[in-house]
Amino acid sequence: MLTSGGDAPGMNAALRAVVLAAEHYDMEVIAFRHGYEGLLDNEYLSLKAADVLHVLQYSGTIIKSARCPRFKEVAAAQLAAENLDALGLSALVVIGGDGSFRGAEHLSQYWQGQIIGVPGTIDNDLYGTDATIGYATAVAIAMDALDKIRDTADAMDRVFIVEVMGRHAGFIGLSSAMAAGAERMILPELQRDKPLTVAALVKHIKRVEAVRGPGSYVMVLSEHQWPGGAVALSEQLEAEFDMPCRPCLLGHIQRGGAPAPSDRILASQLGVHAIELILQGATRVMAGIKANQMVAVPLVDTWTKKNPLDENLLRIQHEIFNPVKKSASKPSQ
Repeated sequence: MLTSGGDAPGMNAALRAVVLAAEHYDMEVIAFRHGYEGLLDNEYLSLKAADVLHVLQYSGTIIKSARCPRFKEVAAAQLAAENLDALGLSALVVIGGDGSFRGAEHLSQYWQGQIIGVPGTIDNDLYGTDATIGYATAVAIAMDALDKIRDTADAMDRVFIVEVMGRHAGFIGLSSAMAAGAERMILPELQRDKPLTVAALVKHIKRVEAVRGPGSYVMVLSEHQWPGGAVALSEQLEAEFDMPCRPCLLGHIQRGGAPAPSDRILASQLGVHAIELILQGATRVMAGIKANQMVAVPLVDTWTKKNPLDENLLRIQHEIFNPVKKSASKPSQ
């Protein structure tokens, strides 16, 4: 087992579940520290139930994580296969996101053992599962920050730009904006069709003020969706339009803090499911959950296919809750 890529709240709960389920089914667990780097460097330890019983409430990962660019090389995958065979291992559980799963698929070309992925990423962008470990906690953290920012924004009638993670997928941005009642979202999915301009943004800010009166205006910006990010955008608004504006970058605090109950439960389910998939003989699949049913998704599908944002949530936040956007027709009663 290894945890790879960016850490996500609930990874410890997942590895706990893997260890407990493995012992239940009379399996032994070896954990590699620092992700694929540890696999290449043969940095491993044995994990038993006593080692993981009380870790599910902690964020991060007790076996450490890392990004490993060299794992893309053929020689790296071959070395990893040799290390796994030398230890007599028959299956590998990889807890991580799409980059981690790409590495797992790459390894499968040179190793004959079973490989099971467990979706651990705050971005919630893996195809085939309704939720990924860490997403619910990241949204809760972003919402809490947005609520606090709203207090000071209201006090000063200011514009605040809050930058959240999710450079390729706007799930955190959409959910946190809706949960906190933000006036504007700048998400990857919305930027692809018609990128927002400063002039259009200023127009919207002024129209909101005209409709609702003086007050705060809070914007959620997904990272990498504006050149220079929230800081540059706030500087543009102040310099070009004399509009008091403050940036706030949430950054890696979205990865920390105690995992939400839903993430702990999800991680526990998926960790057990991963072990049971091994018992079923599955390989090169991700343990996922769809409509409250445990599923197995081909690893390749998890990054080659895309989960769209919820169209109804987009409609509600972008149209119904937008005070300056008029609906073309009323819904039937």
